[in-house]
Amino acid sequence: MVEFVYGHWPVMECLRAGRRKVEKLLLSDRVEEKGIVAEIITAARERSVDVTRVNRRILDDVSNNANHQGTVLRVGEYPYVELDDILARAHEHGEKPFILLLDLLQDPQNVGTLMRVADAVGVHGVVMQDRRGVSVTGSVVAASSGAVEHLFVAQVTNLVAAMKKLKENNVWLVGLDIGPNVPPLGDADLNMAIGLVMGSEGEGMRRLVRDTCDLLTTLPMRGKVGSLNVATAGSVALYAAWQARGWTGWVHARPSTPASPDHARLE
Repeated sequence: MVEFVYGHWPVMECLRAGRRKVEKLLLSDRVEEKGIVAEIITAARERSVDVTRVNRRILDDVSNNANHQGTVLRVGEYPYVELDDILARAHEHGEKPFILLLDLLQDPQNVGTLMRVADAVGVHGVVMQDRRGVSVTGSVVAASSGAVEHLFVAQVTNLVAAMKKLKENNVWLVGLDIGPNVPPLGDADLNMAIGLVMGSEGEGMRRLVRDTCDLLTTLPMRGKVGSLNVATAGSVALYAAWQARGWTGWVHARPSTPASPDHARLE
């Protein structure tokens, strides 16, 4: 199955990750070969990827009129992994598992944002159900700024069954919820093997998903609006969990070149 990754950074990260079969780099006939575009062309040619100039209308079509920035990569399917691969990755790093679970999220922008933050804080993998929720599409890759290309993502048939398997592997499941009797995030011990569970937009976690969690926690708020966007709430919780681990794996001296995959960029 052919898919398309579009936008400067998503295309670059897909090439850097090297996990997908890459068929062709399509460039608008008007885009200039300088800056990040020149870096993308170099990365493509290093992988022996054909570089073709096309009319912008073709890029509009294959990207469903998204903001492709004149750069589209024709690729194979996203390389999903198994749940065991995520657990093995944590073991290989000598770390307690740190996993993000998504319960039927519907908005590609929210999923992509959570994927980007998940990569930033060093989760070992993301788990999502393979039906009724968002999968890793081109729009998710774009919203993650390409970060999802570096992540281990498992699509499972039944999220609750996957949660039970994680519990069998001594992973504690922490559900982010709302309600007057739910303890605040600051009271939760997140310095453990953890699976952070996020419910869908509007509906939150399904009942069986919530009941399978070991504990629930919430983000306290003092403003006039009584809720947060799921991607915002999940991002705060992911960073709180990483902080509880003492910022494990953080390299203080980061390379300063934009070409580096470790370069922190704000957009």
